[in-house]
Amino acid sequence: MKTVKMRDLTIGTGCPKVIVPIVAKDLPGILAKANELTACTMDVVEWRVDFFEDVFQTEKVLQAARELRAALGETPILFTFRTKKEGGEKEIGMPEYTALNKAVAESGYVDAVDVEVFSGDEIVKENIANIHAANKIVVGSNHDFFATPEKAELIRRLRKMQELGADLPKIAVMPKTCADVITLQDATQEMANTYADRPIITMSMGSLGVITRMAGEVFGSSMTFGAVGQVSAPGQIPVEKLQAAMAILHEAL
Repeated sequence: MKTVKMRDLTIGTGCPKVIVPIVAKDLPGILAKANELTACTMDVVEWRVDFFEDVFQTEKVLQAARELRAALGETPILFTFRTKKEGGEKEIGMPEYTALNKAVAESGYVDAVDVEVFSGDEIVKENIANIHAANKIVVGSNHDFFATPEKAELIRRLRKMQELGADLPKIAVMPKTCADVITLQDATQEMANTYADRPIITMSMGSLGVITRMAGEVFGSSMTFGAVGQVSAPGQIPVEKLQAAMAILHEAL
């Protein structure tokens, strides 16, 4: 399996790499959180731009991205507009979504861009092509905040992301039972061991799914999300506790 590079970070080997979100609504809040994160042990910062109050003004997004890059130095940045239909804060039309992703990728201020893979194949292909043309990484994503699909469907979605060209296929689902968590983990290990030719990212959300955020190295998920303050999804745990739990598993393997 090939690895993926974001600046000096290699994804797909060793402990899962930790992503911490920034969900502030304005530029002062974004920069304050960025300064706080520079003192933390984590690998990637995700800027959840759908929380940003000026997200529909591209020049203000680019200004914020420029200042965020300056604040974070060499820490990789993942740019994400999470749409309302996949659990995000705001609605956006697909032409505007595509244009925003393209502008930010071409700016050079971020290292990776999230693309929601079930937004229509042609739109997704256009987004992926634009981001790759800017030499940036694509995180292909899908979220189900209400249920956990069957194992075969989880694998189908991850394979679809891979086929469309996402560098890092990612899926997050909501469990209702412990069996749902096992389904997600079983799908992860089968995808990682049988079908994947690149790192994948999977998680089960909420309190039931916390174990999946820690055990990626065992089952085959290459990245995970931790929190410093406000979370961006249910079940995220403080980054220092996450790092400690993963270290225990890593030493045992």
